[in-house]
Amino acid sequence: MGSTGGVMKETLFISHGSPTLSIDDSLPARHFLKSFTQKVSLSQRPTSILVISAHWETDTPAVNVISGANDTIYDFYGFPKPMYQIKYPAPGAPKLARRVQELLQGSGFGKVYEDKKRGLDHGAWVPLMLMYPEADIPVCQLSIQTHKDTYHHYNMGKALAPLKEEGVLIIGSGSATHNFSDMRETKAVAPWAKDFDTWLKDALLAGRYEDVNNYLEKTPYGKRAHPHPDHFYPLHVAMGASGESSKAELLHESWSLHALSYSSYKFTSK
Repeated sequence: MGSTGGVMKETLFISHGSPTLSIDDSLPARHFLKSFTQKVSLSQRPTSILVISAHWETDTPAVNVISGANDTIYDFYGFPKPMYQIKYPAPGAPKLARRVQELLQGSGFGKVYEDKKRGLDHGAWVPLMLMYPEADIPVCQLSIQTHKDTYHHYNMGKALAPLKEEGVLIIGSGSATHNFSDMRETKAVAPWAKDFDTWLKDALLAGRYEDVNNYLEKTPYGKRAHPHPDHFYPLHVAMGASGESSKAELLHESWSLHALSYSSYKFTSK
């Protein structure tokens, strides 16, 4: 993984799928994330992690400024009891939070709100507990604005790119497809979901980031794959932070619940 300090060349988009990823060993995505540090090459071990999660929506950008350990937020309902007993007490990253504020405000995003109470939602702690189970890397979260468009989030990522020079790992956490109404208990994959997932993979691997920013016009399945854009916008932040000439790599692909893609990507800057 390399030594602490220096430049982080990569950003990530992780499809975190269902919260049951935290306990369900039948999910291939769980095994992928548990083996992440052994199988995925990064420039170095992150000095800190910035997570843009699908599960924190605000009117204007916000960061959680936590000086102690992050609380674990159980922002889901009706799941097995063991899921509500998991703790991921990663240290907060107040210096990173204020650096995020500085970069976004300096790029014209206006005032970035400080939330001094909010911990980590399941879009952050579920993948991180598998990737970095020691919970010893400081973590900060940045919110999304679902009333804005893809370019807002892509440009947010571009503004945050200097963080990589400081060893920060930027992770967008969402899902490559996310349509609750089409989820059901079957191993069969919905054709429209497979078509969208394949289109997305082809576009990213070919570096067609502009197409991904215009996904609603470029693919007929865009609205069905993401009736609400909350689980897609974290991808645009990670993509924007990687730089226009970055190279995308598919790290993992699997499915659950008929229409839920776990496709996850690494973007490496040149």
